Amino acid sequence: MPALTMDQVLMLDSYKVYTTEPKRTLFTLERLSKEFFQEEFGDLMQGITNASSKVAAVSHFTKRYGQFIAMQFYMFTAYDEIWDGDFNDLQFDATEEFGQYTVCMFANPNDWRYVNDDDRVAEMHAILQKQCHEIVLAMRYTSAISPKIIWENIFVHITNIYAKLVQDVQLADKVMRDLELLEDAPVWQGIAQRSLYYDYTQGRSPSELVNKPIRKSCCLSKDVPGLAECGYCPLG
Repeated sequence: MPALTMDQVLMLDSYKVYTTEPKRTLFTLERLSKEFFQEEFGDLMQGITNASSKVAAVSHFTKRYGQFIAMQFYMFTAYDEIWDGDFNDLQFDATEEFGQYTVCMFANPNDWRYVNDDDRVAEMHAILQKQCHEIVLAMRYTSAISPKIIWENIFVHITNIYAKLVQDVQLADKVMRDLELLEDAPVWQGIAQRSLYYDYTQGRSPSELVNKPIRKSCCLSKDVPGLAECGYCPLG
């Protein structure tokens, strides 16, 4: 198991993915697969965020979870590492930020491992299949939220991460390689017939897309107290 460096830990912290033990566990990623929990999850998130609707509350959660997925792609490209822990080991708790409540994530630092070059397509597919697609399907049972909202909530963070990584000349080639994988159909096998990420970016460079209204759906952040319409909103 690779030991995380201080720079890696600080980057994870900045995306609300902590490598310390939580004081409590409100729920785990594995629990989101349980039908009984899905039925009450919208109420739980609405209670935490005071959002005006379950859809807005669940959308807010998927934006926060999208930060974890963005860190998967960051570690994948920058360090050839991914989190590969049990879903019971990715824990969520409520936290207060700027006077408002939301959720943050906790993961065991020993659950990151190296990725072999020959396995990059399979590893990226596993992230999209198990950690994205299956969660998107689970969220559909929590409220009337559209899968497009959830995917775009995830893509916003992935795009921001690659916009930062591409500025590092030493990583530019790896960024372009991994973006090509993400925009190609094979890693989406069993999820969609084509790359949903390419549908989002239309092949444009991530640096061209930051804070641009490229979304086709509204994330409803304007319906969560303390938040405002995001810079990607098609309604802006």
